[in-house]
Amino acid sequence: MIEPLFLEAVMQEKIWGGTKLKEEFGYDIPSDKVGEYWAISAHPNGPSTVTNGPYKGLKLNEVWEQHREVFGDASGDVFPLLTKILDAADDLSVQVHPDDTYGLEHEGELGKTECWYVIDAEEGSEIIYGHHATSKEELKEMIENGEWDKLLNRVPVKKGDFFFVPSGTIHAIGGGIMILETQQSSDTTYRVYDYDRKGDDGKPRELHLKQSIDVTTVPSVDPNSSLETVDSQNVSITTFVKNDFFNVYKWEVNGVATFEHTAPYTLVSVLEGEGELIIDDTKLYELKKGMHFILPSDLKAWSIDGTLQTIASTPGEKL
Repeated sequence: MIEPLFLEAVMQEKIWGGTKLKEEFGYDIPSDKVGEYWAISAHPNGPSTVTNGPYKGLKLNEVWEQHREVFGDASGDVFPLLTKILDAADDLSVQVHPDDTYGLEHEGELGKTECWYVIDAEEGSEIIYGHHATSKEELKEMIENGEWDKLLNRVPVKKGDFFFVPSGTIHAIGGGIMILETQQSSDTTYRVYDYDRKGDDGKPRELHLKQSIDVTTVPSVDPNSSLETVDSQNVSITTFVKNDFFNVYKWEVNGVATFEHTAPYTLVSVLEGEGELIIDDTKLYELKKGMHFILPSDLKAWSIDGTLQTIASTPGEKL
């Protein structure tokens, strides 16, 4: 099947959600509390739907289960990656995710390593990224005593920033920030702190303190490294991260740029601009801001014509 899979997303209502998804991308948002737009997902809590080609109408998890050749006959019970856009009108809860071993043992699904590309950020916005505890005992004591200002590491952010967030990293996205998140296909989150807020039912939201202490990496580490950018004909490619779970890139295209297959499949999200995807010099597919698609295994080369900024990801070596 030498044809991309364009996808219809699933929208997830969140107490902290905002309206910028509609303002930024023109998405038809049914509620002012939509905070997560699951753009490329095969997770049972929100699988995307294919909108074109021979698999039109199928959920992405169904294509994975029934047509594994689309993904280069990749192994694994579940499609391993998930691409989201998060619109945080308010601060997200402070949280941490388990690794695969803990997640499979305690939750029956993968752990979650993720990364964030900042699509937009209001002036003065910040994230929580890591902590200041030097031992598990100190971490436990700070959490139990509510010493949040002492424990949590705050980092200012701006549009275009990138953060790698391995499992075990205490983190939170602040209000006024919109990100594209590339992550393992998991929905397991342990909530450490939620600013003493109440949920829609009027009750404090559940915390997961034991699990959070279990899985948090101590001492905290900053896994970010220097980015690598390579310019070639009409395209600038920035490599954000390469690890066992995923490889994530930014493609900045201005003109006609040609790409070659380097992975079993590639996930692509268009964040700015418009143009065309060209396959075999004859098949043209419109590309515009807010579109999300997968380039399948059989597609060995393709071109993009236009002025666009995209985030692309491929499975890491472990997958």
